Amino acid sequence: MERTKWVERKFTFDFPEGWIFNILERLRGTPIRIKEMTLGISDDEASQGYNDKWSIKEHIGHLYDLEALHEGRLDDFRTRKEILRAADMSNALTNESHHNDRSTDALLQMFTKSRHDFITKLESLDDETQRRTALHPRLNVMMRPVDVAYFTAEHDDHHLASIREMVRAEE
Repeated sequence: MERTKWVERKFTFDFPEGWIFNILERLRGTPIRIKEMTLGISDDEASQGYNDKWSIKEHIGHLYDLEALHEGRLDDFRTRKEILRAADMSNALTNESHHNDRSTDALLQMFTKSRHDFITKLESLDDETQRRTALHPRLNVMMRPVDVAYFTAEHDDHHLASIREMVRAEE
């Protein structure tokens, strides 16, 4: 079976705001899952691209790079923007950040801290802000903060699946 590309995914955000607590657990677990997956993988191995795609380090770095976008979208809800800020679909930041020059541990520490900051900001939203909606510019659907959290968790899992594929190829 061929894996669905991230940009081809469609999302329906029709679950209750109360799911946020479950989704927060997924978000908290991403750094731990990455750490478990990369145990025993050397920095050299984690720097190797796979099938002309990003390396393990670049996937981790990409997740780190996007934390500012996720936090910014929470700011968009707080300031009552009608349209959420757009992602750079060219991934220029990730492609220019030289994540392979860092250790896997350093990247994981950076990501873990930024993820903690995102979760803290998400948990600090009051109920009124949690119920607010804004348009996601690429998906062209209305989203709430819980939907941004879910979308982030799904994006995490997309990259974790890529990392898992590379780890299996190393075995």
